[in-house]
Amino acid sequence: MRNEVCQLLSDALASLVSQGVVPSAPDVPVQVERARKAGHGDFASNLAMVLAKRAGLKPRDLAEQLCAQLPPSGLLSRAEVAGPGFINLFLAPDAYQRLPDEIRARGESYGTSDVGARQRVMVEFVSANPTGPLHVGHGRGAAYGDALARVLCAAGYDAVSEYYINDAGRQMDILALSVWLRYLELCGEAITFPGAAYQGDYVFDIAATLHREEAEQYRPDTGTLFDSLPDNDDQALDALISRCQELLGEAGFSRVHRLARDTLVEDIRADLARFGVKYQTWYSERSLIDSGAVQRAVDELKQGDFLYQRDDAWWFRSSDFSDEKDRVVLRANGNHTYFATDIAYHRDKLARGFDHIINIWGADHHGYIKRVKASLSALGLEQEDLTVLLVQFAVLYRGGQKVAMSTRSGEFVTLRELREEVGRDAARFFYALRKPDQHMDFDLDLAKSQSSDNPVYYVQYAHARICSVFRQLEEKGIAVKLADADHSLLVESREMDLLQKLSRYPEVIEAAARSYEPHQVAYYLRELANDFHTYYNAHPFIAAKPQLRLARLSLIDATRQVLANALALLGVTAPQRM
Repeated sequence: MRNEVCQLLSDALASLVSQGVVPSAPDVPVQVERARKAGHGDFASNLAMVLAKRAGLKPRDLAEQLCAQLPPSGLLSRAEVAGPGFINLFLAPDAYQRLPDEIRARGESYGTSDVGARQRVMVEFVSANPTGPLHVGHGRGAAYGDALARVLCAAGYDAVSEYYINDAGRQMDILALSVWLRYLELCGEAITFPGAAYQGDYVFDIAATLHREEAEQYRPDTGTLFDSLPDNDDQALDALISRCQELLGEAGFSRVHRLARDTLVEDIRADLARFGVKYQTWYSERSLIDSGAVQRAVDELKQGDFLYQRDDAWWFRSSDFSDEKDRVVLRANGNHTYFATDIAYHRDKLARGFDHIINIWGADHHGYIKRVKASLSALGLEQEDLTVLLVQFAVLYRGGQKVAMSTRSGEFVTLRELREEVGRDAARFFYALRKPDQHMDFDLDLAKSQSSDNPVYYVQYAHARICSVFRQLEEKGIAVKLADADHSLLVESREMDLLQKLSRYPEVIEAAARSYEPHQVAYYLRELANDFHTYYNAHPFIAAKPQLRLARLSLIDATRQVLANALALLGVTAPQRM
């Protein structure tokens, strides 16, 4: 409705421009907001106050003329000037009463729009190193990223989800080493397993697969494997990796590395699919390197004098672009840093024709933003084409006690365990209830409870309750033809509250898309469910007189549709029974 009201005001302004009252078409959009106080109408606009100086009129006088030029419309009942020059706009009662028919006609598409004008947007999220199963922190990023992509699509953007597989670099080498050492144990070797290697049971599982498929093919003479290792844990790991690569050879190390990567990537893919998250593209860091894209990006930066040598390493001049210091892209040993591959990856994203790219990162990557944006500028690209959104870690509580988390030691709650304990719907809805950059305490006991205190239960119960009403009608043999409903009978205050809330849904989607805040949909769902439950408890449906019953049934059926639509944007189901 807001867009229709905006158009009426735009038409009134165009009329004043044609009459010379306003000298030229303004370069500011017509702003219309929901009125904040009862009695101030349904919408309000400060248009007259914005344009008064241009028109050489007092704001109230211009507001009066704008009201007078509003074209005839069945949408508005009247417009009033208030305060220093605000325009308060009152909708006609049937503007709301016709909503159930509109919602029923549009069905799953109600609330969608084309405000995004099919702009191509990539949303990259989770992108965890495939060095272990996804944990609950990844789950928060997955729920947020997937909901954001869905909201953007609903608002008319061409949004694509992508997972960047970090399958190159030191962490993957540590994983391959960890698997190989566990494999040697299965071969009967006495191994001193490094404390800094990956400890989880999943490492044993991958090693067992390697042993089952290859027997002892990758068991060389390891007599000197642990001799004279550096005291520093990181240096010791690097030495073990080098010895592993030497003992296995390129083909052997590649076999272990590939098995570990493929196993965990498939595990991640399956976990996310069961969580309701499916990506359009999975992009391999290794493929980026093998294609030469990283070297080409580095060479271009060298040619532009954005790199310099120091201590045998190549450094990017990121401090020239407001970063706190310069960053290494090529180490002294000639290996690329993670930053080097990220430079090439972001260049590749924009080269694929996206109008905008969105990265969803963990909050610990905050300091990484400036250097990536700096690299875009150095490559002649626009920093504004990249938005980075940060997600705080989720802290789990069970029985009032904090659940310990440690990824490297393997002592963490996986996303799979969370889903199995509280269910996919509860997990996704709870994640969606907070802005991603806010700290989050996840109460496992509350998420499993079946009470009005549990927000997902409260919302889903509203949908199931409506479905129950229609089942009761069917059981009683009462025929319902919603197309015949007379919505002018919907005059109770709680009915009008519910209708107004339904009318806001398209605005919620648009606002959530523009601000990258799908939690606005979750907030809206709680408010809509509350309005419905209040209405349900105050007025009869089945026992009402036939015509009134039909009107009320049409209203709650429209409410059911909007509940289902909004829940779908969050990746949450709308159950018919609970």
